[in-house]
Amino acid sequence: MSERVKIVIIGGGIAGVSALYHLAEMGCTDVLLLERDELTEGSTWHAAGNVPTYSGSWSIMKVQKYTAELYTKLAKDPDFPINYHVTGSVRLAHSEERMAEFKHVTSMARANGMQYDVLTPAELQKVYPFVETHDLVGALWDPLDGDIDPSQVTQALARAARAKGANIRRHERVTGLQQKPNHEWIVTTDKTTIECEMVLNAAGYRAGEVMALLGRHLPIMTMAHQYLVTEEIPELAALANPLPLLRDPDTSYYLRQERHSYILGPYEWQSTAMWLDGIPDNFAGKLWPAELERLEPQILDAGERVPLIAEAGIARVVNGPIPYAPDGNPYMGPERGLRNFFHCNTFSFGIAQGGGAGKAIAEWMLNGRPEFDIWGIDRRRFKEYATTQYTIDRALEVYQNEYAMGFPFEERPAGRPSYMSPLYDKLKAKGAAFGARGGWERPTYFDPKGEVTDHTLSFFRKNGWRKVVAEECHAARNTVALLDLPGFTKIEVSGPGAFAFLDNIICTKLPKVGRLSLSYALLPDGKLLSELTIARLADDKFYLVGAASSEWHDLDVLEMAMPQDGSVTIKNVTKDYGSLILVGPKAREVLSKVTTTSLENADFPWLSHKIIETSVGTVLALRVNYVGELGWELHAANDQMISLYDQIWSAGEQHGIRDMGIYAVDSLRLDKCYRGWKGDLEIGFSPFDASLDRFVDMNKEFVGKAALVEEKKNGSPYRFVPMTLDVDGDADVPFCAGIFKGDKRIGIATSGGWSFTLNKSVALGYVFPEFEPAGTKLEVEIFGKRVAVTVGAEPLFDPKNDRLRS
Repeated sequence: MSERVKIVIIGGGIAGVSALYHLAEMGCTDVLLLERDELTEGSTWHAAGNVPTYSGSWSIMKVQKYTAELYTKLAKDPDFPINYHVTGSVRLAHSEERMAEFKHVTSMARANGMQYDVLTPAELQKVYPFVETHDLVGALWDPLDGDIDPSQVTQALARAARAKGANIRRHERVTGLQQKPNHEWIVTTDKTTIECEMVLNAAGYRAGEVMALLGRHLPIMTMAHQYLVTEEIPELAALANPLPLLRDPDTSYYLRQERHSYILGPYEWQSTAMWLDGIPDNFAGKLWPAELERLEPQILDAGERVPLIAEAGIARVVNGPIPYAPDGNPYMGPERGLRNFFHCNTFSFGIAQGGGAGKAIAEWMLNGRPEFDIWGIDRRRFKEYATTQYTIDRALEVYQNEYAMGFPFEERPAGRPSYMSPLYDKLKAKGAAFGARGGWERPTYFDPKGEVTDHTLSFFRKNGWRKVVAEECHAARNTVALLDLPGFTKIEVSGPGAFAFLDNIICTKLPKVGRLSLSYALLPDGKLLSELTIARLADDKFYLVGAASSEWHDLDVLEMAMPQDGSVTIKNVTKDYGSLILVGPKAREVLSKVTTTSLENADFPWLSHKIIETSVGTVLALRVNYVGELGWELHAANDQMISLYDQIWSAGEQHGIRDMGIYAVDSLRLDKCYRGWKGDLEIGFSPFDASLDRFVDMNKEFVGKAALVEEKKNGSPYRFVPMTLDVDGDADVPFCAGIFKGDKRIGIATSGGWSFTLNKSVALGYVFPEFEPAGTKLEVEIFGKRVAVTVGAEPLFDPKNDRLRS
């Protein structure tokens, strides 16, 4: 006999129980959590229990901030006391680069209401008197950091959820999952059958096993992570108050007082992937034997940094499993292509993130979206290329670099290449450097003469490739440049209902046949969901182009809204076609030697498309680009790409044609104030916030219109503006830098970089509407320094788009 509930949660660690708690808090108590063993017996029970709020990611910082606030609230319950110690923490800086990172994260924290501070070595010594500071530049102080008992906090959440009417059953294994035609679910366990509307996979390191029940792969692996607990140390026993938690990111460990002892937790270079042949059926509450030799460098370094620990004996070692995704971040949100199936799993830092993750997934399941954008931990960020071996290689690299600085323009090598253009080998031989975007290898810059010898990473404006990228930008602006840009999301939407379908989910007026437009899909609350270039191939056929990383996201946006009457067909053609981008004042002269199709303005105007004839066959040409020049995107079949490239190159040699990479594109797009999806555009902002008013057709009906009508009436909270630095300085504006007018924080920067065209540092961002007018004087915080900027008029370069129309 089966039973029925609204939601089934699989997994009783901190993530699953937090989701249960937050669903109940939101009034949804018809929820059943199933745990195959006891609560917390996966990775939760043996976690060290640190609760940092620090993160270089805006969204993860928000998740962790909420977690700390939740634990503070729970710890105040007199009927269920929890061991939660808010001691604060110090992070040590050995270099000015690390201090720059700390200053930026401090600014981010303050924007989120957390009073981080940056300390000198002398100030650090006062906070942590046992630390050696002779080789340090400074430190970061996080007053909200601390530690909590993982099992206690999980049980507290479970107790509160049960009190509201939610249910938990232990020692019940999920053995089968089946989706019904109405998109509800049948969950089979070793004891019964349960029907439900939604399923949440919160199975921790067993989350991949849950997906295997559906015949699906989840990119997850398990790492052996160790920490040791020392014997008691008299000096610690004599302290009136516990020491702050200490982290030394440059040597990769944390050191925490635990009663009268220390916990030392390294992220060692000799990390170990476990269970490559499968997870044992019974590992609940178990650990592996200690392997202290792997930790020797960190143990020795900690003894030199804090001499108190040098002579202390080791009381015990905890060596337990923690799950890792390829980037070390958890999986949240919908499973690609499955209605009513969600993820909240694979937490490498589950105690620090569990509270906020539970809140976010409960909001997603009940309201259709989390409070703030968490694309960086969305399950759909990894596609088919994330194989088991890829996941292992990338996760090991992440673990080894767990405390590494988050430099811009760092292209780590593990797991690459995955997806490659047919031109990959040819371009590599021509001196291309590559970076992976959405799994696709894209040229970052070209160094045909071997001039780039300094590959030092930095937060400051001293990258070794700047000269060659400047030359690529010059070619795009003054002669002609060619870019191989594989991996664009490419989707065909067709059928008698195609127009009505797209017209409803897109807020932009759909183009006429032969034309194309930049278009936006919104959430019901009017916030930005997707950005797509839409080319109308026929009355009932459209070609949609999106970011490489958005493929699974945008397919879900379309498929979940598709009518079920057969009037619309959606076909993913992402891998069927490559893309060559030809741009520059000489682009027409070059392309005219490759095609017999007329490229004159009268025949092929800006924002139109044509099937052009070439000697390699027909090619879809879109007269649009992301750099703001005369140019075309050429979408060709994979077997045409090499020959098409060769013909364009041959035709362009007399004009000094140059290969171009995506670093140049990012500089050029700043000149034109072109937004980036999930950088400048995300679900925290509406199209009016983003100053995209011209892309919203308020004369038709579309998803999110009612919210925009209200926003029009009441005014938008933000406007999107370009800014230029008044004095160049030595660094560009980092992502999420604060924007100020006097002492008042009035906005946030979402893009920053050097314009090789304007010879200026440019930033894009959101400000309160009163600061939108061009000429407004503001300040942006760049690595701890307030820098004067001037708001500009959009676009900063070629304001009438004469070059695009030429």
